Amino acid sequence: MGPGLIELVNRLQDAFAALGQSCLLELPQIAVVGGQSAGKSSVLENCVSRDFLPRGSGIVTRRPLVLQLVTAKTEYAEFLHCKGRKFTDFDEVRQEIEAETDRVTGLNKGISSIPINLRVYSPHVLSLTLVDLPGITKVPVGDQPPDIEQQIRDMIMQFISRENCLILAVTPANTDLANSDALKLAKEVDPQGLRTIGVITKLDLMDEGTDATEILENKLLPLRRGYIGVVNRSQKDIDGKKDIKAAMLAERKFFLSHPAYRHMADRMGTPYLQKVLNQQLTNHIRDTLPAFRSKLQSQLLSIEHEVEAYKNFKPEDPTRKTKALLQMVQQFSVDFEKRIEGSGDQVDTLELSGGAKINRIFHERFPFELVKMEFNEKELRREISYAIKNIHGIRTGLFTPDMAFEAIVKKQIVKLKGPCLKSVDLVMQELINTVKKCTKKLATYPRLCEETERIVAGHIRDREEKTKEQVLLLIDIQVSYINTNHEDFIGFANAQQRSSQVNKSAVGNQVIRKGWLTINNIGIMKGGSKEYWFVLTAESLSWYKDDEEKEKKYMLPLDNLKVRDVEKSFMSSKHIFALFNTEQRNVYKDYRFLELSCDAQEEMDSWKASLLRAGVYPDKSSTENDENSQADNFSMDPQLERQVETIRNLVDSYMSIINKCIRDLIPKTVMHLMINNVKEFINAELLAHLYSSEDQNTLMEESAEQAQRRDEGLRLYQALKEALAIIGDISTSTVSIPAPPPVDDSWLQQSRSFLQILPHVHITWINGRGICIKKGACNLFSAFENTI
Repeated sequence: MGPGLIELVNRLQDAFAALGQSCLLELPQIAVVGGQSAGKSSVLENCVSRDFLPRGSGIVTRRPLVLQLVTAKTEYAEFLHCKGRKFTDFDEVRQEIEAETDRVTGLNKGISSIPINLRVYSPHVLSLTLVDLPGITKVPVGDQPPDIEQQIRDMIMQFISRENCLILAVTPANTDLANSDALKLAKEVDPQGLRTIGVITKLDLMDEGTDATEILENKLLPLRRGYIGVVNRSQKDIDGKKDIKAAMLAERKFFLSHPAYRHMADRMGTPYLQKVLNQQLTNHIRDTLPAFRSKLQSQLLSIEHEVEAYKNFKPEDPTRKTKALLQMVQQFSVDFEKRIEGSGDQVDTLELSGGAKINRIFHERFPFELVKMEFNEKELRREISYAIKNIHGIRTGLFTPDMAFEAIVKKQIVKLKGPCLKSVDLVMQELINTVKKCTKKLATYPRLCEETERIVAGHIRDREEKTKEQVLLLIDIQVSYINTNHEDFIGFANAQQRSSQVNKSAVGNQVIRKGWLTINNIGIMKGGSKEYWFVLTAESLSWYKDDEEKEKKYMLPLDNLKVRDVEKSFMSSKHIFALFNTEQRNVYKDYRFLELSCDAQEEMDSWKASLLRAGVYPDKSSTENDENSQADNFSMDPQLERQVETIRNLVDSYMSIINKCIRDLIPKTVMHLMINNVKEFINAELLAHLYSSEDQNTLMEESAEQAQRRDEGLRLYQALKEALAIIGDISTSTVSIPAPPPVDDSWLQQSRSFLQILPHVHITWINGRGICIKKGACNLFSAFENTI
């Protein structure tokens, strides 16, 4: 059962490492942690019974080495980065590790968290997955970066912080256990000691008369999983190529013959360590199976939809590219239509786009632009008076001349060209944006994506020119004949009687818009701002505390109100506009302006369009006009004043007819000549243009990223399915083995209170004098008198 579980994890490790996704699933493994020269490499080599790891002074392990041991009849090694090549000479394995390390980290002793995956098949190993991590260092050496200690610490923490990782904390016996970096890091991420296994190396290098019995008996710094002692080869043995098998025999002899360790010899040494690690890892995999399985399941679900498209991919099929081209063009056509016509499965929840944006251009932005360019009242009256006088010439006219009315009306109609052309530009831009969004789905074929965008955008620009010609033609048609017999035209008699004030009573006090706005210049503190719920009707603008509309704060009549833009401040991201009274009165209490702000430009434009419907127009006047008007304003006789007022009313009436007509015709023209035409072009002609633009093979050349993504997706999908199948077979028949119980270290607390100053001390009495020997210190002795 054990090897099956561990081999499953090994296979998963390979699959995910090859995909660069080993961190997405925290696979059960054992990380080997320890200070530099603590003997980590020797422990690993003893487990494999081969010399294969780089050695030397300073930092040697500079990348994590994921070592997968597999019990097999023959002995060989293989690397994931050069799969298929079997290494039988383990000196070559060492050279490959060094070369692969230098390839990623360079030659300056730097480190990298990209792992090297090595799998060793051997009859001398038990199935295990070990991760050899760089040794904890304190001082940079050579060209190492100054923060090398922090880099190594971060890398180690990246591995040992995972709940699925057992920690093999390696500490040499000839240093103080309390100063063990490995145990300190393990304690940080595993305070309960559920995942930590202690390994004590260099037992044969302890000073004569000292031993590590208390540590190995789990009495000094207790761990739930205990400690195992090992004796590695010395540097002299390594240099002399001492056989590892001989070293293992020497290790066995050491434990059996040492008076302090012989009673626990069966629980010491490398073979026992291998056995314990195999058991612990197997148990750990069993414990983590349920959570691991659910993670695998969620991963599988997340990529299933994507992989579905790849399942039927057959690169050798000669018709594949033709099918793909037809499919992609059809998909593009459907997407474009859905974005323009509106559809439930292509909804953008972040911003207006496609058809909704064009609708807003037609019915909010375009009317707003029309009204925004509306005539300045003083300027218009001045133009009318000049026109009347110039038409009369030297004669004094008794009647209002038609020519003055026509001249003014034609001038006003021509002004409509600007807003009409601008609306065509806006629609054109939105169509191109829609095309760009739709071509994102073609990204798997970069040339097809590029060509589709080029061909359709070119056609849109071509239609834009034709639409603009038609729009200008519509304006010219209106200018060519002024139809004073129009049924909605007020006529001369009514114009004389009609008041210049807009009669709003016909509209009634209907609600035009509701929504949240921030009052910018009125707040709790000076310069503060507060959000209110605003209700705009045809006659007033009211604001309430909230959208329940129970507590009304104020009601502002719309008479004589106008809108003025306010520049955004450097610090603020809000869009601000102001309401003010044309007769210089206060708008609200003692405030001349009411500054209102929104979060988005679109929201502000929408509010302005709503205010237009209520008769609150943008401010076009400036101080210059006021100053110049005095100079230009000659005294008008009462008859001229009446004539100006009459023509002003006639112009107003006729322009409202023209505006209504233009507001109706321009969207229809744009819809027919641009939008519908582009849809028909995509449906009927795009494919032909694509075929004629480029060779089909070039057009349907896949991007390297797509091919890689498909291969990775399929490999990951297969790996996840296989893993779930194996876990499904195993999990029903396995029983989780509980972790060891917490260690009773109450006796340790009492002894610490007795020796607070010397916390990790072993005391031996010789001839009535106490010799205090600090654990692990090589030559540190201090004698003191026996005073007890």
